[in-house]
Amino acid sequence: MLHAADRYREVRDRTLELCADLEVEDYVVQSMPDASPAKWHLGHTTWFFEHFVLAQHESGFRIFNEDYHYLFNSYYYSVGEMHPRPRRGLLSRPLLSEILRYRDYVDQAMTAMLQRQAGNAELERLVVLGLNHEQQHQELLLTDVKHLFSCNPTRPAACRSLKTAANTPASPHRFIARSGGLFDIGASGAGFCFDNETPRHQVLVADHEIGSRLVTNGEFRDFIRDGGYTENGLWLSDGWAAVQQRGWNRPLYWSEDLQAQFTLGGQRPLNPDAPVVHISFYEADAFARWAGARLPTEAEWELAAAEQQPGGNLLGAGYLQPIAAGDDQSQYFGDCWEWTASPYAAYPGFRPLAGSLGEYNGKFMCNQMTVRGGSCVTADDHIRASYRSFFYPDARWQFLGIRLARDAAVR
Repeated sequence: MLHAADRYREVRDRTLELCADLEVEDYVVQSMPDASPAKWHLGHTTWFFEHFVLAQHESGFRIFNEDYHYLFNSYYYSVGEMHPRPRRGLLSRPLLSEILRYRDYVDQAMTAMLQRQAGNAELERLVVLGLNHEQQHQELLLTDVKHLFSCNPTRPAACRSLKTAANTPASPHRFIARSGGLFDIGASGAGFCFDNETPRHQVLVADHEIGSRLVTNGEFRDFIRDGGYTENGLWLSDGWAAVQQRGWNRPLYWSEDLQAQFTLGGQRPLNPDAPVVHISFYEADAFARWAGARLPTEAEWELAAAEQQPGGNLLGAGYLQPIAAGDDQSQYFGDCWEWTASPYAAYPGFRPLAGSLGEYNGKFMCNQMTVRGGSCVTADDHIRASYRSFFYPDARWQFLGIRLARDAAVR
C-alpha cells in the first residue's frame, strides 16, 4: 500500500501525463459552457488542496496567489464567490506556466505535510477525498478536450498514442433474469466512498431482466435507420423537444453518413461492435422503447454489478474509447457511464459532509439522472458498484451509453 504522500504524487502526476500531447494554445480554450479549459482543471484541482487541506491544516501556510481563490473556486458558495463557469475560457491569464508553478508549490507543501503528519487519519481521509476529486477532473479534462478538438474542422488528435482495439465481434445480446426481493444497496465496508453513496439501505426490487452487455454502435445505427429520431412516440416530451430544437439525428461525434466518429485519437471508422456513447438520457430512453425494453433502475444495476469484479476498459487500458465486449464480458465497469431510469436523489437518511464540502454532492440532487459504472477514461481504482454519478438528461459530451432492462413479464 502506498504511503499517503506517494499516493498523492501518483494521482497528481497522472493528471499532467494526460496533458502530454497538448500544446499551450489547447489549455486555454473553452468549447461550451458545460466544459472547462484544461488550464482551469489544473488550477481548480490545485486550489482544492490549497484551500481545503493546506490552509486549514498547515500552520503558517502562505497562499500562492489570493486571486486564485476567485478564479478556481467551482461552486463552493460557502467559501466565497467565483468566476462564472461559462467565462472560464476568457482567462488567458494566469499563464499556463504560472499554473504549473502553482501546482508545484502546492504539491511540495502537500508532500512535506503528509510526510510530517503520516498516520493522521483525519488529514489522510481529507486527502483521499481530494485525490478522488482530482480523478473526477482527470475524466472531465479528457472529455472537455475531446469536445474542444471536435470543434476543429481538421479533426486533430488530442492523444497521439491511443491503443487500437482488435476487431472483436460483440457477444450476442441477451436478457438475464434476476429475481426480485428486498436488498441492500449503497456503500459498505471501510474503503473510500462519496457521501452520496450512503447510507446503505434496503430497497424493494421486482423480478426483472437486464442486458448481458452494453448496446452497440451497430444496434443504435439500426435505430437511426428505422427512423428512431423521427418517431415522436418513442420520445419523452422534453427529449422530443431537444431533438427538434437541436437537430439531433445521431450520437454526438458521429459523421453524417454514420460510418465514422471523432475520438481522442482523431477521426476513426465507426466500430459497429463497440458500445454506443455520447448520447443523452433522452436518446437512451427512446432507444430502449424502440427495442421493447427500458433502462435499468440504479438499484437493479448496482445489484447486478456488485456480483462483478470492478475492472475492464478503464483509463489504464489505454484505449480512451469503448471497445467491443467479448463472450465473457458484461461491461458493467468501464467503456461508458450507463444511464439508469433513476433520478439523482438522496438515499433515505442521507447526510452531506460537514462544512463547505457538504456542497460537493447534495445540492445537485434535483433535475439530473443517475449514471453508473465509469467509462473508458475513468481511473481504474476510482470505480465501484455503489458509485453514483449524475448528469442532466440532455448531456452528451461524456462517455454515456446504454444497458437495457425489462420487466420479467415481458418476453
